[in-house]
Amino acid sequence: MKPLRGPSFSRWSGTASIRKHPFLANSCNCPTPARFLNTLPETKNEGPLKGVRILDLSRVLAAPLCTQILADYGAEVIKVEDVGKGDDTRYWKVSGEQSAWKDDSGPVSNYFAAVNRNKRSICLNLKDPRGRDIFLQLAKKADVVVDNFRPGALDRLGLGYDVLSTINPRIIHASVSGYGSVGPFSKRAGYDMIAGAEAGLLHLTGERGGPPVRPGLGLTDMCTGLFTHGAILAALYAREITGKGQMVKASLYETQVALLTNVALAWLNLGQEAERWGTQHPSVVPYDAFKTKDLYFVCGATNDSQFRILCKQLGLADLANDPRFTTNADRVKNRDELYPVLNRAFKTKSTDEWIELFEGSGLPYAPINTMERVFEHPQTKATEMVHQLPFDAAKSGQLKLLGPAVKFSGTPASIRTAPPLLGEHTDDILRELELSQGEIDDLHASKVV
Repeated sequence: MKPLRGPSFSRWSGTASIRKHPFLANSCNCPTPARFLNTLPETKNEGPLKGVRILDLSRVLAAPLCTQILADYGAEVIKVEDVGKGDDTRYWKVSGEQSAWKDDSGPVSNYFAAVNRNKRSICLNLKDPRGRDIFLQLAKKADVVVDNFRPGALDRLGLGYDVLSTINPRIIHASVSGYGSVGPFSKRAGYDMIAGAEAGLLHLTGERGGPPVRPGLGLTDMCTGLFTHGAILAALYAREITGKGQMVKASLYETQVALLTNVALAWLNLGQEAERWGTQHPSVVPYDAFKTKDLYFVCGATNDSQFRILCKQLGLADLANDPRFTTNADRVKNRDELYPVLNRAFKTKSTDEWIELFEGSGLPYAPINTMERVFEHPQTKATEMVHQLPFDAAKSGQLKLLGPAVKFSGTPASIRTAPPLLGEHTDDILRELELSQGEIDDLHASKVV
């Protein structure tokens, strides 16, 4: 597929340099692969993973988030996409979103943009022998391959870990699936809410006595991406000791079971079934979201001293001396008597009034902010969590992205390029493999790329 229109600021150099990096697959004073040189004018790559090359076969959310974090840390990430289609999330647009994009920009969405910055895109038909050979050429010079196909899918294409490790013994292959590579559900497709239901998360979400509620974000997907990115870093470190790569396997189901933490141990060790608590805490009372005059306000008293302070702030000082509520154990037992009193009190003021009243009290509290309030928040601005980049696909010419969550003192993470358009870097990458223009044109004509 011919690369679609791309932003002129996102270019790569085909020149190689001699340097040694502890994580490079060819770290024996061999030429390093090409990498970002022309970044945003104010941003250069000084990340801790500069020099690490990753082939990203993943799509949707879990694994793309993993590779984006690694890209933010300086890794060179090549996103391998289906010819003519690409990542499914390129088409996942909210109502009215299409009007933000240019008609000739190709498939792009905010969902896709959220987890695919700092990457290059090449379209490859891996079912075609020529497409497979191109991928293997890239894998010879790669440090990491990431995929989220069902277990066995890459093996059937002749691109499994056995093949990859033969041509590149130092390669790390991280595979993310729905349910893992073993067990009766291993062949099932993985979806965030489905895995969250199967592994118990949705049993915990929702109001007391009410139906389950889907979390507002893809938490199982995103946590799987976080676990996988850490596992890849551990495998890269282990490679420096052993000299060999390895297979890393992660799944949505295993991630979500692991995230059950204390709830799981209450069942395993006490036989205690979990309940839905809404925004309440099962063992700390009060700890809840309270309706104010306008929004919601989260507040808690994690010990008896804080409860006395809370009662004073609410104008309910005598409540702290009520024998039903004196200790946390009393309050847990009598929560259904306590919460209606607190609910009535919180409805008497606006959220901002409660914020002013609680400031300096020593109590844990926060408003439940809308997106508008989050991105006008002084803490959001102080931590530079919003970045704006030139983006040719947007009618405004600009794209706002969330910044890296972790800051480094010496090797900073960075946003260097906007998310790629579909196939934007196909020809550049093929030229780096020393294919002639005639060969590249033939591959396009045959729909191999």
